[in-house]
Amino acid sequence: MRIGTVFRKLLGVTAMVVCAVLFEEDGLVIDVKPRWRKPRCGQCGRCRPIYDTCEARTWRHLALGRSPFRFRYAPRRVDCRKCGVRVEQVPWAAHQSRFTRDFEELAAYLAQRMDKTAVTKLLGITWRSVGAIVERVVADRLDPARLDDLTIIGVDELSFRRNHNYVTVVVDHLRKRVVWVGEGKSADSLAKFFALLGPERANKLTHVTMDMSAAFIDAVSAHAPQAQKVFDRFHVQRLASDAVDEVRRAEVRQAADTDAAKALKHTRWALLKNPWNLRQREGEKLAEVQRINRRLYRAYLLKESLAQGLDYRQTGRAQRHIDGWIGWAKRSKLKPFVKLAGTIKRFKDGILAYVATGLSNGLTEGLNNKTRLITRRAYGFHSAQALASMIHLCCGGITLDPPLPSPTGTA
Repeated sequence: MRIGTVFRKLLGVTAMVVCAVLFEEDGLVIDVKPRWRKPRCGQCGRCRPIYDTCEARTWRHLALGRSPFRFRYAPRRVDCRKCGVRVEQVPWAAHQSRFTRDFEELAAYLAQRMDKTAVTKLLGITWRSVGAIVERVVADRLDPARLDDLTIIGVDELSFRRNHNYVTVVVDHLRKRVVWVGEGKSADSLAKFFALLGPERANKLTHVTMDMSAAFIDAVSAHAPQAQKVFDRFHVQRLASDAVDEVRRAEVRQAADTDAAKALKHTRWALLKNPWNLRQREGEKLAEVQRINRRLYRAYLLKESLAQGLDYRQTGRAQRHIDGWIGWAKRSKLKPFVKLAGTIKRFKDGILAYVATGLSNGLTEGLNNKTRLITRRAYGFHSAQALASMIHLCCGGITLDPPLPSPTGTA
């Protein structure tokens, strides 16, 4: 078997001719060329006439032990009527990439599972190269039909760069994957998703889960008015917990330097926890609050009553409970709960939609937690585009097939 055939099989690249193999100080350099004679446009892939020939360049391939492989070739430029003058297409690498397809597949696979520093050390490339590879792989592998047949979606925002920048994330509840990421968290940001979705596909949406963000509500109402807005239970209960904490702080300030203030110390978690999660000491604190501060204990009961209303599975019973709760909160003489009663009344339809459907933003929050882990292990992202590419790579349903040996079953 000829040496060219051996290396072509070893490298696993089809439609390529191995011309020579050279051992150099920085590894193995393999002179190659495409098997086809007529050059093809690197952008559209069509056969086009030769414009000129560039200087020889190299493409980084996988390593054999400590010796990296590099492909060397002097690519031709073609005169494409559609794309203009472009470098020709080569079978071993993507257009405008200096790495082979197998190398990029492995780099993206590792980026899915470990931090960039480990990837750069393992493969011997820079951070910038890893980011560029991820963006190219995502652009090539992202399912173009991911926005088709969407019916139930979730919308949430995610912060990055020390919470000064945001991206809006849209999740497909049925396929459990991220389908779109856009910069910002305003109504205009979400409007870009609906512009990409188009009116015909937007009309197929039946439910949209979200928090009570005015920006998201306005965007969904404007572009998918038929979709039922479902407000996540977690966000509703968090508003009640925030109101309890606001009442607690006000009571502590009012009772400053008194025995009552001392009794209210260390009551925060006793008031915010679920009753079945209370430790013995926290239960004792809660009983003490009931004895010495009826206003704060009333706030606690309001929080628990709202949670009880969201436990109902029958919409009618839940509605009667929430209507009664709104009246109680308005009469409670607790300003945070009077304000919350108005909020619950305004968004009651979306809250009852949670009871009727059981849908929540739990999937979106879960994927966002995974994204936060990606952000932390990368020590932040400098642009929304880089973060969006990593979100799609790790949470967008992209399956990679790295050029790794199959397990043999031997120890």
